[in-house]
Amino acid sequence: MTNWIERASALMPQTGLFIDGAFRPALDGGTFDTIAPRDGSLLARVSSGGEADVDLAVRAAASAFESGAWSRADRRHRQAVLLRLSELMLENLDELALLEAIDSGHPIGDARGVDVPNAARTMRWYAEAIDKVYDEIAPTPRNALALVTREALGVVGAVVPWNYPLIITAWKIAPALAMGNSVVLKPAELTSLSALKLAELAAEAGIPDGVFNVVPGLGAVAGQALGRHPLVDKVAFTGSPAIGHAFLRYAGDSNGKQVSLELGGKSPQLVLADVEDIAAAASSIAWGIFYNAGQTCHGGSRLIVDERVHDELVDAVVQVGNSLVLGDPLDEATQIGTIASEKQLDRVLDYIGVAHAEGATVIGGAQVRPPALEGGYYVQPTVFDGVDNAGRIGQEEIFGPALAVTTVRGAEEGICVANDSAYGLAASVWTGNVTTAHRVARELRAGTVWVNTFDVADVITPFGGFKSSGSGRDRSLHALDSYSALKTTWINLGDGPLD
Repeated sequence: MTNWIERASALMPQTGLFIDGAFRPALDGGTFDTIAPRDGSLLARVSSGGEADVDLAVRAAASAFESGAWSRADRRHRQAVLLRLSELMLENLDELALLEAIDSGHPIGDARGVDVPNAARTMRWYAEAIDKVYDEIAPTPRNALALVTREALGVVGAVVPWNYPLIITAWKIAPALAMGNSVVLKPAELTSLSALKLAELAAEAGIPDGVFNVVPGLGAVAGQALGRHPLVDKVAFTGSPAIGHAFLRYAGDSNGKQVSLELGGKSPQLVLADVEDIAAAASSIAWGIFYNAGQTCHGGSRLIVDERVHDELVDAVVQVGNSLVLGDPLDEATQIGTIASEKQLDRVLDYIGVAHAEGATVIGGAQVRPPALEGGYYVQPTVFDGVDNAGRIGQEEIFGPALAVTTVRGAEEGICVANDSAYGLAASVWTGNVTTAHRVARELRAGTVWVNTFDVADVITPFGGFKSSGSGRDRSLHALDSYSALKTTWINLGDGPLD
């Protein structure tokens, strides 16, 4: 732990905007403070991009796209550059992980073992896909040939959240760059440092100037400017429903640009009476909500459990939650790190008060800033039992280490309660009957349904949701479609005799 703290104190992160291949201050000189959630200390003052800075970045991206240096480059060239970027990310594993840990509050073990490797794998996977995606020939009459090809959109604006900064950035920029687009990335103001390091590595890997730009800034200023800019062809956003809906308005008010949205969830874990392994289910359920201090878009925040196994399962979940090591993100023994900001900490604590008011029983947890962790933004894993699914605790996304437990009788009632949510990002069902598993999975309205597991994921499968969880998909080959446009080229072959 001392070593990681010493290394953190020696860091000199980039803090400027990265536009057209160079770091530079904001045009108006504005900055914002980046605070370490582990102890509330000042990490850095990061340049705060304004409307003029976003315009500069977008115009650089558009110019780079028109030049063809990347958009019309041979696919194997783009492949080689993105593969090199993936390699550089792993070569700089410790620095990227440390930036992620001090900026977001992720435990350093997760940052080194999960966040950076997964982001690098995403970059590599899309690089390897570049020359393996085929175009089409339509079934035309014999006197014609119709080619259906995928072409890059142009300038993509990527706006990413603070809970998994590097991973979600990779989900968006890797397929966008693979298809030949230029990108302007607006990282969350809470967690901009790893994105700026990634920009430095992208330039080293050989991505041409202007193709990848990073503009930290406040969402209401830089984010809105990106969403309204007429030269942006698509915005890919992950965050809250309110801001996602604002991006739809920005698109309508400007050039009608494409918008893809991932807007969070209130994901149910439905445990039926015939679940075979209570201990395994309890471990997976606990990790599914308490991992990353509950700050996961698809976190399994609702436990909907058959009354016949309620007591045994809830007791087991509480035991797992109590066993998890809450601690300093720079301690390798830590399993649960911090809430990302003091504002988010206050939000989580407010919901604990709401749970009491709604008649739920708070089991364990709910201790803020244990004595050994004074100054940081910590909350212990907390279980709310006896939750009314129609209340705020059952319906609203808390985004903290808080599990809401609702008891049901049988699978039919469980499905109704699970689907009684504005969200539809993910869900799970726990049962020992394979037929029941298939039938329930079909009924659950969610973009991902796990059976007898939770939060098992890979870049090979699409990620996104139904209902208020948004539209569009990150990950998988389907993401390539969302960063390209289909072009039809119809060739008249004629009907006459050949010479």
